[in-house]
Amino acid sequence: MIWRRGAGERTDRKDRGVRKGGTGLLAQLRRPPGGRDARIMLFAQLLDRTGTGVWGASSVLFFTFVAGLDGRQLGLLLGAAGVAGIAGSPLAGHLAARFPARALLIGCHLLRLAAICALLVFTRFEVLLLVVALTSLGDRAAKMLEMLFATRAAGEQRGTYQALSRSVANAGYALGAGLAAIGLAVGTREAYQVLILGNALSFVLAAALVWRTREQPHGLGSGEAAAETADAPGAGRPGVANPWRDRGYLRFVLLDIPLCLDDSILGVGLPLWLIEHTDAPHAVVPAFLIINTVLVVALQMTVSARVRRPREAAGAARLYGLTLLGCCVLLALTPEHGAWAASIALLAAAVLATAAELLRSVSSWELAVSLAPPDVKASYLGVAGMSQSIQKSAGPLLLTGAVMAAGPAGWLVLGAAVAGVSVVQRRTGLRRLDSMERTQAAAAVPAGSRTARGSDPAPVS
Repeated sequence: MIWRRGAGERTDRKDRGVRKGGTGLLAQLRRPPGGRDARIMLFAQLLDRTGTGVWGASSVLFFTFVAGLDGRQLGLLLGAAGVAGIAGSPLAGHLAARFPARALLIGCHLLRLAAICALLVFTRFEVLLLVVALTSLGDRAAKMLEMLFATRAAGEQRGTYQALSRSVANAGYALGAGLAAIGLAVGTREAYQVLILGNALSFVLAAALVWRTREQPHGLGSGEAAAETADAPGAGRPGVANPWRDRGYLRFVLLDIPLCLDDSILGVGLPLWLIEHTDAPHAVVPAFLIINTVLVVALQMTVSARVRRPREAAGAARLYGLTLLGCCVLLALTPEHGAWAASIALLAAAVLATAAELLRSVSSWELAVSLAPPDVKASYLGVAGMSQSIQKSAGPLLLTGAVMAAGPAGWLVLGAAVAGVSVVQRRTGLRRLDSMERTQAAAAVPAGSRTARGSDPAPVS
């Protein structure tokens, strides 16, 4: 993305206007970037994530106690979901380049509705494999389409919209987990079926809300598309607009995979390290999720306000690596004995992992959009969305199979490796942005020369 002279001043004036109207979460939710459609979409996301929170908190117990799956079958089930999720994002991006994104998002909600309702009828393992694969495919595709909606509806304020989206999503997950706790306390088959129906209802309501929105134009809004037309290296040359042939963008996506490991560290690494290597009470484990949810809802807007431009996002990627390194160092130094000391160290590590997540959400998001050619955002963002899906599949295996098996040294090596990758990501991101600027400058100079030498020279004022 190119930030031309004068653009910063206009943005500053716009920001001052926003500040006068209030920058708090509730004030921003009332007037989100993108207007009415964005407000509807955020509400749809809240309902969707509430249903997902209900299912996420109860799915493993459902498969174990209702469907009767053993540990091996459960592992295969989760593996199938991970593989299908990897395919969901690029598939949605490919289709969104050819069909209306709004209709595709409704289709994703209906696909997940059909899949989740099948659990009310079928409990055979073969059928469950297909059900979880379709659910995961639709889930990742829906998230990619929501991301595409933000780039089109919010334009230059997409960072603010993304912050609102993450705050809403985390609130939904927390609400859904709370509702699931009620059903899990009952523990009967009928109670699990009610939880499944609650998730299904969330898909119906989300689809109905998306239906009320309008299809967003393919431009980036606010004149941004015109400013970025020549941003991508080789824009307009055959083949370069294909993300699978754009080596620079694929490099960004590849480097982004380890820069999403905070998710697995928080959800897998911290609980298992507490249980297997410390004397900290198991009651501390839920506090990890509570800390994460509260901090994301409270601070995501603040962090996003400080990372609005591509170069700032590249800097945030490096800061992510340093923050996650600090988290890994804390885990390596967590004492095995002493419940209080271990609990404090682990809770501090959860805070750092959440801080890394806040940085990752804005840096990865902004770079994924800014480094993509403006006319083919959908297909590029679809490929970029694979990084989180791959991490969700490979991250837990990396932590359990290598990092924690190596003990404290494993955490130190992981932290140092991620910090190194973050430095490379910043450097390559800035290099691509510089290339975009040179491409635009080279395209602008000949046009000016032709004007100066043409048969109808511009009048001299």
